[in-house]
Amino acid sequence: MCKNSQDIICSNAGTCHCGRCKCDNSDGNGLIYGKFCECDDRECIDDETEEICGGHGKCYCGNCYCQAGWHGDKCEFQCDITPWESKQRCTSPDGRVCSNRGICVCGECSCHDVDPTGDWGDIHGDTCECDERDCKAVYDRYSDDFCSGHGQCNCGRCDCKVGWYGKKCEHPRSCPLSAEESIKKCQGSSALPCSGRGKCECGECTCYPPGGGKVYGKTCECDDRRCEDLDGVVCGGHGTCSCGRCVCGRGWFGELCQHPRKCNLTEEQSRSLCESADGVLCSGKGSCHCGKCVCSAEEWYVSGEFCSCDDRECDKHDGLICTGNGICSCGNCECWDGWNGNACEIWLGTEYP
Repeated sequence: MCKNSQDIICSNAGTCHCGRCKCDNSDGNGLIYGKFCECDDRECIDDETEEICGGHGKCYCGNCYCQAGWHGDKCEFQCDITPWESKQRCTSPDGRVCSNRGICVCGECSCHDVDPTGDWGDIHGDTCECDERDCKAVYDRYSDDFCSGHGQCNCGRCDCKVGWYGKKCEHPRSCPLSAEESIKKCQGSSALPCSGRGKCECGECTCYPPGGGKVYGKTCECDDRRCEDLDGVVCGGHGTCSCGRCVCGRGWFGELCQHPRKCNLTEEQSRSLCESADGVLCSGKGSCHCGKCVCSAEEWYVSGEFCSCDDRECDKHDGLICTGNGICSCGNCECWDGWNGNACEIWLGTEYP
């Protein structure tokens, strides 16, 4: 009755009397306790200050639980950011701190499930938003049976291969078309099936994100999100969006109808606003109009306030910059709602096509 789960009597930290453990607390501090004397709060004592958890936390069964703004095995380190900023950095898109799957330490999430090998655990992501266990038919951390062997696990959601469907790709789908015929039908005139914005099933495209209505067309060729700027304004408020392209109203032009045709500035005033720090007009890669740079259309990748950014530097996935699910802003992907990842390749919505 005194043996712990490892068959050790009183955890070698006490003696057994009539089926009950009496813990060794000769100094009278009561730091060793528990049914099997399994808790030793001496482990929480800071060697330098000789205080429990450095005076900045509470000890429970040999483990320190630190106050906000402190971290370390014995709460010996102070964060260089405020508790509010730390919590903000750790908050996932759904509003939960570390997705309720980890601990926030100085603005970084330590996910609960860490693989002993040092590789990715089943739970990962900047805010522990990805849980690969959801991709397994029967959970076994040492098994690689993701998506029933018929798909790829993407942040805890199965992306099924052609011919399979289901939450874990467990159901075969009958289709009169061959895989090649199906892909060709979904590709149309695009370089990628469903224009890289949807899933191809038996020659038909399901555009994503589902239910949004901004991505549509037989091959998902229309993406009205491309008419929005970083603040979500459609065509600068000066035009309408048609199949992912802005049709500007009278007096406006530009990819997002952001430039007025009339200008109240003198040529000298306009040029002074278009010069970058090195004194070059629009970095030599565009023209100046009413104090704003209009980047060269011949070099599609040139962007930015002074045409100094190269959109080719943005991360790609499936051959698409920002996976087609965000805007490239001076070398960094700004993802649209529901998407995450360096290349906006991770869908975080509740539904997945």
